[in-house]
Amino acid sequence: MVYLPHFLSWVTVAGMMIDILSLDGIVNQFMMKLGMEPLFFLGNASIFRQVVIASDVWKGFGFGMIVYLATLSGIDPSLYEASEMDGASRWKQTLYITIPSMLPMVIVMTTLSLGNILNAGFDQIFNLYNPLVYSTGDIIDTYVYRASLLNGQYGFGTAVGLFKSGVSLILIMTSYRIAYKVSGYKIF
Repeated sequence: MVYLPHFLSWVTVAGMMIDILSLDGIVNQFMMKLGMEPLFFLGNASIFRQVVIASDVWKGFGFGMIVYLATLSGIDPSLYEASEMDGASRWKQTLYITIPSMLPMVIVMTTLSLGNILNAGFDQIFNLYNPLVYSTGDIIDTYVYRASLLNGQYGFGTAVGLFKSGVSLILIMTSYRIAYKVSGYKIF
């Protein structure tokens, strides 16, 4: 159940979020039963960022969980047995066996995430936002979409896309160098 949202498209997840957070959705019905006024979550600029973050965490949580559980299951159990024989507490086992064993995967996941930091989920934002939340919900990709495709400024869209790609390349190279210095991680 936790991993299922990872396989759903953002169109499906956005539809679910719209149904859940609409004025007659389950969240507002619950709030009204508690005597609170209903909120227009997807039309309120001050709340929109929290809705985007919560939906992104909900959708992406399962993938990270599977990756880190697989990493944990790959740790040699004899390391824990040997540390128990030496009298190590659970905290010491975590500090000296679990964390160092997971560090390469954490670095890989961080490197992959840092490379995508500027993408910021066009599909998610595009399906959730509306003109009421442009001031807080706009990201580079949605702004470029509106400016270039809707307003016909194709040169501007190309320039921003190229700039974003250059910055992403710099971020990936930087994270790769840091990963190599910290843990000796190399892709090739």
